[in-house]
Amino acid sequence: MRQVIDPQLKFGEQDIARIEIDARSRDDIPRILRGLQYIYVTPEVREQVFAILAEVLPRAADGEGSVDRERGRPGMEQWKILVLGSLRLALNADYDRIQELANQHGTIRQMLGHGDWADDTRYSLQTLRDTLRLFTPEVLDRINRIVVDAGHALVKKSPDDGLAVRCDSFVVETDVHFPTDTNLLLDAVRKVIATCAQLCDEQDLSDWRQAAYNQRYLKKAYRHTQRLKRSRAKEAGKRAAREAEILAGYNDYLDLAERFLARAAETRAKLLIGCRLPAALLEPLDAWIAHAERQIEQIRRRVFRGERIAHHEKVFSIFQPHTEWISKGKAGVPVELGLRVAVSEDQYGFILHHHVMEKITDDQVAIDLIEGTRARFPEVRSLSMDKGFHSKDNQAHLAEVVAMPVMPKKGKRSQAELAHESDPEFIRLRHRHSAIESAINALEAHGLDICRDHGIDGFKRYVALAVVGRNLHRLGAILLEQDTERERRQRKRAA
Repeated sequence: MRQVIDPQLKFGEQDIARIEIDARSRDDIPRILRGLQYIYVTPEVREQVFAILAEVLPRAADGEGSVDRERGRPGMEQWKILVLGSLRLALNADYDRIQELANQHGTIRQMLGHGDWADDTRYSLQTLRDTLRLFTPEVLDRINRIVVDAGHALVKKSPDDGLAVRCDSFVVETDVHFPTDTNLLLDAVRKVIATCAQLCDEQDLSDWRQAAYNQRYLKKAYRHTQRLKRSRAKEAGKRAAREAEILAGYNDYLDLAERFLARAAETRAKLLIGCRLPAALLEPLDAWIAHAERQIEQIRRRVFRGERIAHHEKVFSIFQPHTEWISKGKAGVPVELGLRVAVSEDQYGFILHHHVMEKITDDQVAIDLIEGTRARFPEVRSLSMDKGFHSKDNQAHLAEVVAMPVMPKKGKRSQAELAHESDPEFIRLRHRHSAIESAINALEAHGLDICRDHGIDGFKRYVALAVVGRNLHRLGAILLEQDTERERRQRKRAA
């Protein structure tokens, strides 16, 4: 049984509309809570958001469909999930901090619907981990549109005012270590050993009772190879001996890894045939073995055959396989490990749309980003992008869909293109385009410096929730400014 919010106030509970939020506080929490409060107290906004939140339900145990909302014990209300999820990303907090805030912060507990003294409800860490993952990127995108529309209603002079949109991309890093083929092999074989040990323990087999020792032994061989690789002999005579020693170290390391994989293959056969374990339960083991075999093959090709491994063959994390090696040419940042995310922002500071870029570049995502933004907000009047998004097709498409396209061309320009880029309006919007860097910095400060969720689905959910959190933060900041100005006028009239 799960509901969006309990409509019945309990003894000692404060009505969300009456929660007092300090407008003078410079912390992020009051801004987020003020944005959430506005959603709750504005009937037309609340009805739309609550209708979407009603769709947020956990999956059934068999993975088919959602659970029945009318049966079972009460689950966390969807309003609470939205509050805690927005706080997690907007504050760039981990689950431990969110647990502390949900259990101890008075104003947040009021926003969650708890009383000051009569309600002793406490949130466990696992409950927060499970419930905050119920959102999907599609649901969050719909909520984001409603939040942005609410913000536009507050700041626009007229509903017919057009939007001046600026777009850019940045890298959201994944939570991975720097990859080398040797440490990726260590990760894979370590997981093979651990998975075999767990499966054998469940079947009362003693084949891998020394799993912890085997992992340490493998890591010792890896460290030895690492030390040999870092050492450099200066004298020509010693250099050849050192190279031979390095190759011997690699060979010992690979032989040890292959012996563990051979044992894992024997264990897999015993589990499948002798213990009659379903093949589906062995899929994780098969995946780790495949990772290890690929890394062994690539190390042999690179070290012993002198081949250069093609970029598309490389995997940069066995735990986050969607991770990409990205070099954007930034000063002091030679490489970033993660995924590009393209965002579009309007002149009021709201993030209108975002697009997670998997194995594509800026020029390949431009049309999708433009169309996605226009589908959500048709009142786009102008749209600016930098040279990285330029292509002939992108230029033509942008000129067709917006009144003032701003996309500087790479290379030589024709007379017509020079005349277009010399237009005063083009120059004005081009100068204002750099403000998108402020929005990107705000997103990185509010959660998108590094993605702490796992898998590509977790990555997309994390980014979408960060966008919602950022827009709620912006909405709350506008409301608090208006509250402060209203109080100032009231004090002035009273004087």
